[in-house]
Amino acid sequence: MAEVVKKKTEDKYDTSKIKSTKKKSTKEVSKKTSTTNKKENNDSKKSKEKKGLITRFRIFCSGVKGEFKRVHWTDKKSMVKYSIATIFFIIFCSLFFYLIDIIFALVQSLFN
Repeated sequence: MAEVVKKKTEDKYDTSKIKSTKKKSTKEVSKKTSTTNKKENNDSKKSKEKKGLITRFRIFCSGVKGEFKRVHWTDKKSMVKYSIATIFFIIFCSLFFYLIDIIFALVQSLFN
């Protein structure tokens, strides 16, 4: 049987210089998060109730407008180049699968 050799793992990083910080108890953390979550939920419900349909639509449109400003639009030369490459790739794939289909049909007809 093969023997299992345990490798000695070395610490890659020198952790002796890291200062230890006092950790908060889980009760303190859970109390703080639960109170902040309740406040945020109440505020968001109130703000959703106050905003009308038209106001929400305006906010949506301004968000869409901002996203369109961030889009990187290609120039005409690149677009033509990418379109031609896509068309050739589609033609190549269709011919490849057509030939594979013909080969399988020939093999099947030989065995029948």
